[in-house]
Amino acid sequence: MEKNIPVVGFQGEIGAYSEKAINLYFSKASSKAYKTFSDLFDALENEQIELAILPIENSIEGSVTESYELLLKSKITVVGEINVKIEHCLISHHDTSKDDIDVIYSHTQALGQCKAYLKNSGCDAVTTYDTAGSVKMIKEKNMKRAAAIASKDAAKLYDMSVIEENIQDHEDNFTRFFCLSKIPTKSTGNDKTSIVFSAGDVAGSLYKALKEFADGDINLTKLESRLTRKKAWEYNFYLDFEGHIDDENCKKAIQELVNLGSLVKILGSYPRSNDKL
Repeated sequence: MEKNIPVVGFQGEIGAYSEKAINLYFSKASSKAYKTFSDLFDALENEQIELAILPIENSIEGSVTESYELLLKSKITVVGEINVKIEHCLISHHDTSKDDIDVIYSHTQALGQCKAYLKNSGCDAVTTYDTAGSVKMIKEKNMKRAAAIASKDAAKLYDMSVIEENIQDHEDNFTRFFCLSKIPTKSTGNDKTSIVFSAGDVAGSLYKALKEFADGDINLTKLESRLTRKKAWEYNFYLDFEGHIDDENCKKAIQELVNLGSLVKILGSYPRSNDKL
C-alpha cells in the first residue's frame, strides 16, 4: 500500500454509492467493502481500517435509521461530511428488455427513492443489502427476468445493461454521507457538530434545551426526534449545529444541556461540506 493513502471502509459491494462517496471525498484512498453496517463499525473500532464512509440521510427518504443507531452506541466519531447526487438506473442483462422484467432488486433506500417508478412498472420490488450488490447478484445467478436499481457505474463495472436512467422520484436526489474515524478533528473555523440528546420528560424541556443554542447565537441545521426503543414514547433528539465542540459558545450550550438534566452524546465535529445542493 502506498504510504499515506488511507484505507476507507464502506458497506456494500464495489460500485456502491458509498464507494462513489469515498472517491469524491478523498483525493486518494483505498476502499474496502463490508457486507453490513455492523461489520463496517467493527472493522473501524478494531483498527482494520483507518476511516469509514457512512450514508446518514437522503433528501427523499430521510434518515438511515441503522446508521444513527450504530453511531449512538459506538465510540467512533464523525470527522467529515459529503453530499452525493444519486442518479438511479434500471439495470439488467444485455439481452433483457424492460417488458421481460418481473422483479426489481435493490437496497431499501433506493427502492424508497423510486417508489413512483416501481408502482408504474408493475414489478415486484425486493429489498437487498446493497444497490451494486443487486446488480452483482442478478448477473452471477443469471436472473434474466430480474433487474436492479443502482448506478450507471455499477452497470459498467459488472458489464450489465442500463435499461433506463434517472428513475428516482425527484431529480434533486442527494445522500449525505459521514466520514468516520476514531480520532476527533480540530476546529477549522467552518465546522458543524452533530449530537444526540434527551430533553427529559418535563414541561418545556425541549424549548429550554434549544434556547441554550439560541442564546449562544448558534445556528441549528437539523433537528430530528427518534424513539429510543427503550420506553414507550420516549425520544432522543438528533441535532446538527454550526460550530465546533471546542468553540466556547458551543461548549457552553452543551454544558447547559447537561445542567438541564439532558443526556448528551457528541457524535462529532467536522468541516462543513461545501457541496451546494
